[in-house]
Amino acid sequence: MTRRYDVIVFDWDGTLMDSEARIVTCMQRAALDAGLAVPDDADARDVIGLGLREAIAKLFALHADADIECVADAYRLHWLGNDVAAAAMFDGATDLLESLHEEGHLLAVATGKSRRGLDKALQDSGLAHFFHVTRCADEAFSKPHPQMLEDILTDLNASPLQAVVVGDTEYDMQMASNAGVAAVGVTHGVHSAERLLASGARKCFADLRDLHRWLRAENDPVTGSWS
Repeated sequence: MTRRYDVIVFDWDGTLMDSEARIVTCMQRAALDAGLAVPDDADARDVIGLGLREAIAKLFALHADADIECVADAYRLHWLGNDVAAAAMFDGATDLLESLHEEGHLLAVATGKSRRGLDKALQDSGLAHFFHVTRCADEAFSKPHPQMLEDILTDLNASPLQAVVVGDTEYDMQMASNAGVAAVGVTHGVHSAERLLASGARKCFADLRDLHRWLRAENDPVTGSWS
């Protein structure tokens, strides 16, 4: 069977892992450590999905590399430490990955996390073996630039028409659009369905089980809408 979406590229935070609260807390504590005004939850949440340096520059209106790196170092200490409650996978995330893997899809991650941060998350979650390739913001330009996605497609020898991006932010949708790749949104993360659709999402799902049913339908040459 010829699949519509052989390659499924997932964002990590807010899409597969329920890490929003932990990211917000770490960013707020990093601001305190750096002597900056502490952002409220909504502002800190809104930059999730960008690379860490890009998120810090946008959130605190910083321009000097040294200032950005100071906050980034403080954030990493909190994120990689044990002083903030650990994040868990969203309901259905592990089952979804296991099923898609068994169905023969090539799975990938394109994330705003650092390589060190993603590797720790993959190790802690026990999900590393499901992914054929991963790309992080310290290995390429940050979303919404398409480089992470383009690198993944090159590594998997796949065309943009064979892939779909799954994410929870407008940055995921824009990255996909910039690479000529389809995208769908999940609404249990950072940005609303309205914002995701306005940024190019073909559909949005509140439940990962519904996403799986849609992917199965899309990949069925008889019942799939191929839209």
